[in-house]
Amino acid sequence: MIRAARLCRGLGLLRARPLPDPAGDSAPGPRRLRTAQPQRRDLFSGLEKEIVKFRKKLKESLPGSDWDPFGTTKGLPPERADVVIVGGGVMGWSVAYWLKVLEPKRDALRVVVIEKDPTYSRASTVLSAGGIRQQFSLPENIQMSLYSAFFLRTINEHLGVVNEPPIDIQFNPSGYLFLASEDRAAVLEENVNIQRAEGAEVSLLSPAQLKKKYPWINTDGVAVASYGLENEGWFDPWSLLNAFRRKAMSMGVYQCFGEVISFTLSSREITVPEGELTFSRINYVCVQMPNSLEYQPVECSLVINAAGPWSRKLAEMAGIGVGPPDTQEGIKLPVEPRKRYIFVWHCPDGPGLDCPMLVDTTGAYFRREGMGGNYLGGLSPAEEEEPDIQDLEVDHNFFQEKIWPHLAQRVPVFESLKVKSAWAGYYDYNTFDQNAVLGPHPLVENMLFITGFSGHGLQQSPAAGRAIAELILDGQFKTINMEKFSFNRFLSGEQVLERNIV
Repeated sequence: MIRAARLCRGLGLLRARPLPDPAGDSAPGPRRLRTAQPQRRDLFSGLEKEIVKFRKKLKESLPGSDWDPFGTTKGLPPERADVVIVGGGVMGWSVAYWLKVLEPKRDALRVVVIEKDPTYSRASTVLSAGGIRQQFSLPENIQMSLYSAFFLRTINEHLGVVNEPPIDIQFNPSGYLFLASEDRAAVLEENVNIQRAEGAEVSLLSPAQLKKKYPWINTDGVAVASYGLENEGWFDPWSLLNAFRRKAMSMGVYQCFGEVISFTLSSREITVPEGELTFSRINYVCVQMPNSLEYQPVECSLVINAAGPWSRKLAEMAGIGVGPPDTQEGIKLPVEPRKRYIFVWHCPDGPGLDCPMLVDTTGAYFRREGMGGNYLGGLSPAEEEEPDIQDLEVDHNFFQEKIWPHLAQRVPVFESLKVKSAWAGYYDYNTFDQNAVLGPHPLVENMLFITGFSGHGLQQSPAAGRAIAELILDGQFKTINMEKFSFNRFLSGEQVLERNIV
């Protein structure tokens, strides 16, 4: 494996070797007019003003026309960047923000975030349920969510922008409530011990204690429950995404709406005892603009794969996983889109303001949505019942047949609920072990991953974004050690299993 420190020493970041100014003499392509230089001042001093006037006259001569004479395409990415982040969801913008916060000096890094969906209508971030919890089984997941909880509590200190309104992510600290049957009780209790050891405040409840705290719960089949006492609940996903985006852009990050369609790579072969290995490096990212045949190559030092459910497709563009089977070149990034439904229903006599995010023994979950007797919930389907991912259509029969019976059994007043709306979104599902993939690829030297969170990415985005920025700038994880989540585990076949996947 290429060690992270070695990787970052060889990446040629701006702080070590500044890139030439795109407008300078060393830039490839035709030379541009630079009116500020003394030897050209007399000849070109009024040219720009005259061109502006000419364009204005032409537009006025065509009333009602949208034609723009000599128009330029808006939103094109710069020709060069130190870091190109592919994916403008919460993970991509978190990395961009932390790179600018931690860069050694102001404007040391040129960072570009590329997002193919300007409307964010299919983005996993904004289509999620917005939960945050520390009730995981892996210490690293617990640490990430604890860090993110601290970040969200002090969000205006981090993401506040001068002369902009304060950020309100509408955090509701009502906690998570996990229910366990007799056969899962020991696992839940073991998880709670791990959570407490990492500093999470979690309590165990017997069925009698559970009934006393939440009289509306039917405790049949419940052996024990765990409840998060602090730093757990839910918030508005769009508010967090937009806060990261606005802050990062205010710090100089470029935003580009377009789709990455290819990479230009260079490669070299190295002989090892097992044979020959091909090491590659991405030199250019080719970005196609929306609704256009126009594309822009972006020269770069690093590419961050934050493409979420589509991150394997992006990795394959760089040659990852397309080699012969049973070779390092043939090992794919095991992340794929999985469709998940979220339903909203109304029940006027349902649980009150103290309603937590409840996760049933069956895997069905729900939480309160606002204060008008509305609730939100869902259920991950069985492996053999995974829905088609070609669209985001909702299967309403899934609620009637798979979710409602569990809800009505656990909360009897839900017998009379009425479904109001529903939507679907994608998990970036790691089929190998349902955990994040963080860090570099061993063969494509300058592609780093931040993907595969399998449903718990939104809540861990502040910590995960910082981790990738630290790896780039310092050559190692500093705040939380994420080595366990490296791509190398796919080479060795060692799973990092999380037992609390919702």
